Amino acid sequence: MSELPPDSAERRMLEALVCPQTHNTLAYDAERQELVSKAARLAFPIRDGIPIMLIDEARTLAE
Repeated sequence: MSELPPDSAERRMLEALVCPQTHNTLAYDAERQELVSKAARLAFPIRDGIPIMLIDEARTLAE
């Protein structure tokens, strides 16, 4: 999440989200606009600034 200002509301919101499958923390991929769950091997899209935290909408990460 290094591309967001350290004290921004957006950063705090993204840091509060967890993977809906594993409940682990997520990594922010600014280039792809995704929140990545390494444990579940899923990437959740961020569309128009809104994280889509639905497993059915997530992209499966390649091994």
